[in-house]
Order: sequence, then C-alpha cells, then structure tokens
Amino acid sequence: MGSPSRVITARPLTREKFAEFGDVIDTEGGLHYPINGGMTERFHALARPEAAGPDGHVLINIFQGQPYRLPLALRMVERHPLGSQAFMPLSAQPFIVVVCHDEAGKPGEPHAFVTAPGQGVNYPRNLWHGVLTVIGEPQDFLVVDRGGDGVNLEEHVFSEPYEIRLPGSL
Repeated sequence: MGSPSRVITARPLTREKFAEFGDVIDTEGGLHYPINGGMTERFHALARPEAAGPDGHVLINIFQGQPYRLPLALRMVERHPLGSQAFMPLSAQPFIVVVCHDEAGKPGEPHAFVTAPGQGVNYPRNLWHGVLTVIGEPQDFLVVDRGGDGVNLEEHVFSEPYEIRLPGSL
C-alpha cells in the first residue's frame, strides 16, 4: 500500500474512549438485573436507538459482512441524519470501528477502534462513521437502524485515503 502519511492505528474499544462518539454495546459494566424467575440476566438500556423524520421507525436487521484486507484504505465515511445505527456481532470476533467528529458539515480526522470479542456499537444520528468493517472471517451482525421516508444517508469521500492498521502492525 506504499508509505502513507495518513496512518491511524486502531485502539481498543472502551466505553470511556468511545463515549463522545456513541454507545458501546456489551455487558461489561452495564446496568443488569435478574428476570424470568432468576433464569435470565437482563442487561438494560445498553444503547438508545433513534428514528426521526417522516414515518420514522426502528428496524432490526441482520447484516452478513465479509472481511476486509488489512491495512485498510479508508476512502469514505457516512452518516445518517434521521436515525441512529447499532451494530452487534453475532459471534465473538472483533471488528474495526471508524468514527469522525463533524467539522462544519464534513468529517474531521478519523478515529479507529478495534472491538473486544462480543462488543458492539451504537452510532447516534449524524455521526460520521466507516462502513461495517469485518476482519478475519465472515461475520453476521444484528443491526438496529431507522426506516421511513426521507434521505437518511450522506457519504463523504476523502481526497486522500487514510490507512487504518491494527495495534502492533507495521
């Protein structure tokens, strides 16, 4: 991939480091209590889905992701102005999460995270983020997002790609 000047190394995903971008979905540190006669532990309100705009409603989907080659050439990010978008893996494999702050209607410099096995994320409305970035093996995700009328996708292509690497890679 050459010698890129725009390299970002993904860091471990934690609630604290990701709080400014959205919600980490996992059971670690979440509010929980027993239900169903003590046979089930409920981890409550791990994320807050949003669905605004005309006929806005929450959808539950399954996405089947194929792995990307690493290092990743990050050329594009997207955002959804009318609803949040949550990704919860259905296996214990990690995946890459890329997010950007908004800077005057355009994405700022990307931040990259690598999830711990079993962690998911919820992106709030209007947060610039990378596409579903599976690593290693194909992976299925439970995805909660918005359906309804209106345009709920905005994409931004970077003039020069960023290179995303995993921790410890050269």
